[in-house]
Amino acid sequence: MGLLFTPTAMVIAQVILVMPIIAALTRQQVEALHGEYAEQLNSLGLTRLRMIPTLLWDARFGLITVILAGFGRASAEVGAVMIVGGNIDGVTRVMTTSIVLETSKGNLPMALGLGIILLALVTMINAIAHIIGETAKRRLG
Repeated sequence: MGLLFTPTAMVIAQVILVMPIIAALTRQQVEALHGEYAEQLNSLGLTRLRMIPTLLWDARFGLITVILAGFGRASAEVGAVMIVGGNIDGVTRVMTTSIVLETSKGNLPMALGLGIILLALVTMINAIAHIIGETAKRRLG
């Protein structure tokens, strides 16, 4: 198929790693809401299939956390990305594999600098998601 050592292979590997986490946490969120609202939804005559959009909408703020958990897992991944991507400079090298490479070369200041940048990016994305969630909760209740 010609996917090995390509960015496409890296994306596929990340999706395979992250989807089970997102699916499990989403199911947990929806199941908890279903237990809370099952009687009301049944009284409205909704089938299980018709309940899903309602439950997902009600769980939207919790699902932001689920997505961030998946993002955290993906942003910290080194092994799968290095295996399928090959850490090729200018093609498949990502920040986490660069950190590993610089550490193995003994260039610890560069590895530390890249690690600090990665942590700052992840912190910034989490902060933005938190602000969006809090703003939406205040507006929508």
